[in-house]
Amino acid sequence: MEELIQLDKAIFLYLNNLGSARWDGLWLIITKQLYWTPIFLVIFYFIIKKIGWKQFGYVVLFLAVLILVTDQLTNLFKYSFERLRPCNDPILEGQMRAVLVRKSFSFFSGHASNSMATTTFIFLLFRKHCKYAFLLFLFPLVFAYSRIYLGLHFPSDILTGYLFGLFLGTFFYRLYKIIQPKYFPVS
Repeated sequence: MEELIQLDKAIFLYLNNLGSARWDGLWLIITKQLYWTPIFLVIFYFIIKKIGWKQFGYVVLFLAVLILVTDQLTNLFKYSFERLRPCNDPILEGQMRAVLVRKSFSFFSGHASNSMATTTFIFLLFRKHCKYAFLLFLFPLVFAYSRIYLGLHFPSDILTGYLFGLFLGTFFYRLYKIIQPKYFPVS
């Protein structure tokens, strides 16, 4: 286990130190959900165009519950494991670029789990309607990498968040497919 932790830290240091002050501003923008709003609006537009306003409302309801569940379970894990963020790890002091500092815990990334969960759900819903739907996965990849760049998460935090989000996004998609015909019929 110690070898895995050391490998995780080594990969983190390599990826984190690829950054430079010149690009910090861009990655600070990338890490905030608010700045992704134009892309979300375009995706919502295509969803509405494909399924209509009523079904869109149901999809948004499922997405809201998915984000709530994912976020709360992620926090449960963070406060159960209490892993220090890289920016707070005294062993890494002086070896890494800490662009942002947060006092909360690291394992696992809420950004990674939430972005992967919502992307998976939307991808599974619309993969048959759009041959380029797989491009949606660029969002969680870039979004979660920003957390390593800024010094807030280790790669294992990101990978675990991805796996957790993939699981929950798939689970909620299957739940939606079971509930949707009964309670949210297409008119």
